[in-house]
Amino acid sequence: MSRGEGAIIVRHAGTVLVGQLAVMAFGITDTLVAGRFADTALAALSVGSATYITVHITLMGMLQALLPVWAELHGAGQHRAVGQSVRQALYLCALTMVVGMVALLLPGPLLNWTQVPVALQPEVREYLAIVALGLPASLLFRMYGTLNQALGKPQLVTWVQVGALAVKVPLSVFLVLGMPGWFDPMGLPGCAWATLVVNYLMLALAMWLLKTQAFYLPYRIWSRLERPVWAQLKRFVQLGLPSGLAIGVEVTSFTLMSLFISRLGVVATASHQIVSNMAAVLYMVPLALSIASSARVSYWLGADDIHRARQTLRTGLMWVVGMGCLLAALIGWQRDAIADCYTLSPQVAALASDLLLWVALYHLADSVQVFCVFTLRSYGVTVLPLMTYTLLLWGLGLAGGYVVAYEHHDFFKFSWMISESPISFWQTSSVALGLTALVLISVLWRTGLKFRLQR
Repeated sequence: MSRGEGAIIVRHAGTVLVGQLAVMAFGITDTLVAGRFADTALAALSVGSATYITVHITLMGMLQALLPVWAELHGAGQHRAVGQSVRQALYLCALTMVVGMVALLLPGPLLNWTQVPVALQPEVREYLAIVALGLPASLLFRMYGTLNQALGKPQLVTWVQVGALAVKVPLSVFLVLGMPGWFDPMGLPGCAWATLVVNYLMLALAMWLLKTQAFYLPYRIWSRLERPVWAQLKRFVQLGLPSGLAIGVEVTSFTLMSLFISRLGVVATASHQIVSNMAAVLYMVPLALSIASSARVSYWLGADDIHRARQTLRTGLMWVVGMGCLLAALIGWQRDAIADCYTLSPQVAALASDLLLWVALYHLADSVQVFCVFTLRSYGVTVLPLMTYTLLLWGLGLAGGYVVAYEHHDFFKFSWMISESPISFWQTSSVALGLTALVLISVLWRTGLKFRLQR
């Protein structure tokens, strides 16, 4: 059975990974096109996209947390209950839309607190105002994606995401750079309008699939919307709110690291950008495996087969650890070649190569902890990961890195730590993630055992 489950997890994860990389390519496209237009557009995009990603991913996390609910109902064969649960989740989705749009349309306090240059703020505000209009479509599509992952049909999401990339690339180029004699360049707002159009296009395709594909018929998704069922919505919030906040802590611990490192100069900032980009790409692999494993564990819990749920848990963990070790080894082995691919500067390449050694350790710990977070949701455990993230990622990782880098005393410092360098942030973050992984894997083991005994 474990071999069969392993094949299902890998097939599911591979499909999810392709879609995730397609979505990542949206941001890469905007970066390349904005950079061709003007340096100020690229700088404004950096601030605007960081703000959007922080808000968007936090809210997406609330909806993604519903995956185990729908996977468990699917495992129990309660098809109509899945459709009813999806309709109830629309109320939660509406709340996230309001919160997200307000945050993006009124970014003044955040821009002032982070001391974004006044000259950049008008362009950043315009960018955020446009993408805010596309946020409802993006969040509804995330609901569609979560539903399909829960039902074991991620390919219906990936096809839409890959198709959207084929539209996003030429549309961004056209809107940002214009066409001489026919269409004036829009600059950075062109990136935002392209994102908005693609979000609504993906939502339209998702709605068409829900209407036309026979696969969805047993779930009666298009039945009349019921009034709010408060007990059900309370469960959604109990799962979604801590999960969304945990993802927000994780994302901000990463983005704030970039802001703190920027004061170390161009070489430090450029080298950090290289390794952070590599870490983000690597993260997609354990994330996809974790989504697939969580869906299968929840499926078997819904089917009341605790033995298979635990076997699936072990199979998923073996794949995550195995792939984490493999990718970490490849990064450590080819770190010089990777750094040279990103830059022509010897100084930047040398520092990036040193940082990539820590990225290898960071990725291994990151792989284990993200698996634990997703599979713990299958057992309804969400608050403890949030507390662990807040204490270790913000406390030890981010604050500890700041102390080592900038404070001239021995608190948090060891002989192997390097001051006044981005390396210090990656060192403390790697240690923090390692401790996070140890805490969460022990909690996952005890939770799975206790759950079996209770059932």
